[in-house]
Amino acid sequence: MQVRTETLVLNMGPQHPSTHGVLRLILHLDGEKVLKVEPVIGYLHRGVEKLCEHRGYDNIVPILERNDYLAPSLNALPFVIAVERGANVEVPRRAQYLRILLSEIERITSHLVAIGTYGLDLGGAFGGGTNLAMYCFRDREKLLELKEILTGSRFHPNFLFIGGVRYDVPAGFDKKVKETINYLRKSFEDYEPFLTNPIFKARTVGVGVLPQDLALRLGTSGPTLRASGVPYDIRKADNYLPYNEVMFDVISLDGCDAFSRAYARYLEMFESLKIIEQVIDGLPEGPISSRMPIKTPVGIKLPKDTWVYARVESPRGELGAFIYSDGKPQPARVKLRSPSFSNLMAIQHILPGHYIADTIAILGSLDPVFGDVDR
Repeated sequence: MQVRTETLVLNMGPQHPSTHGVLRLILHLDGEKVLKVEPVIGYLHRGVEKLCEHRGYDNIVPILERNDYLAPSLNALPFVIAVERGANVEVPRRAQYLRILLSEIERITSHLVAIGTYGLDLGGAFGGGTNLAMYCFRDREKLLELKEILTGSRFHPNFLFIGGVRYDVPAGFDKKVKETINYLRKSFEDYEPFLTNPIFKARTVGVGVLPQDLALRLGTSGPTLRASGVPYDIRKADNYLPYNEVMFDVISLDGCDAFSRAYARYLEMFESLKIIEQVIDGLPEGPISSRMPIKTPVGIKLPKDTWVYARVESPRGELGAFIYSDGKPQPARVKLRSPSFSNLMAIQHILPGHYIADTIAILGSLDPVFGDVDR
C-alpha cells in the first residue's frame, strides 16, 4: 500500500551559516523529498551599480571590492579593464603581472573558504568536516599574509588602479612567496583523504547532477561549468591579462555532480600555485602604472557614447562589467555580470528529487557569494 502525504512548504533561511549567505529557499516537500525549490534573493542588495553612476571612475574600485568579498580585487578587475579599454589607457607589463599574482592569490583563498565551509556543510559525520575547515583556514592565513605584505591589507586592498596597480613588491617578497608555495603544495596534499573519504563521497557523488547541456543553457561558468565536462576558462579564452605567458592546465571533470564541483576547486588551487610561481620568477622590470595618482576630483573620462564590456575568470566563473559613458566624469550606466547569480539558478533544476539533507550539500557545491548575487 502506497502512503501519500500532503505537500509541505518549508522556509530554509535566510540565515548566513547554512545557506552561505542571506538566501531563502522555499522548499516544497513530500515527506523529506524535495519536489520543488524557489530561491529568493535580494537580502544583500546594496545598489552597487547605481552607486557607481554617482562617482568618478577612480573612486569606484573600493565599492566593487565589497561585492565578491572573498576575491575583492578580482571583483573590481573587469571594471578597471573596461575603463582602460574605453579610455585607451596603457597598462605596463609589470602591473599586468602583479594583477595576475594577486588574482591567483585570491582565487586560492576563495577556494579554501569554499572547500572548508563545504566540510562544515556536510558536518563531522563524514569523518572530519571540522578538521577540513581548520586546515583550509590555517592555510588561507599564509596567503593573506602575502596579500598584506604586498598591499598593506588582508581583505580589501584597493590594489587596482586605472592604468596599473598602486603598490610594487617589497624587497624579499619573492623569497616569501616561494616559501609559501612550497608549504602549500605539501599541505594541500593533506586534503585528499578528506575529499576521498567514503562518507564524503556518499554525500556528494551523484548528488546534484548538472548535465553539460543544462549547464551551458543556464549560463553557468567557472568550476561549476568545468565540473560538468566543459573545459572553458576565460583566462585562456580572453587574453585580458598575459595568462598566455604562463603555463597552467584547465581543470575539467565529467562527474557533473557535487563531488566534481568541490574536487575541481581543489585541483585548481595547485594550478594557481604554478601560475604564482611563474609570475614571481618572470616578473618584468618597469613601472607599475602609466598614470600619476589622481589628485583632482575630475580624474579620467571616457568619450561620449562609449560602450565597453570586459570579463575575467573569477573563482566562481565569468565576471563581467559593462559601462556606458555619456562623456561625464562618472559612468552613465554600470551593469555587472555576476557568476554566482547564474550558477545559483541551477539549484532549481538539480535539487528536486533529492532530500532535505542534500539541499545544503548541493547549494555549497555551487559556491555562491551573495554580495555577488544581489549586488
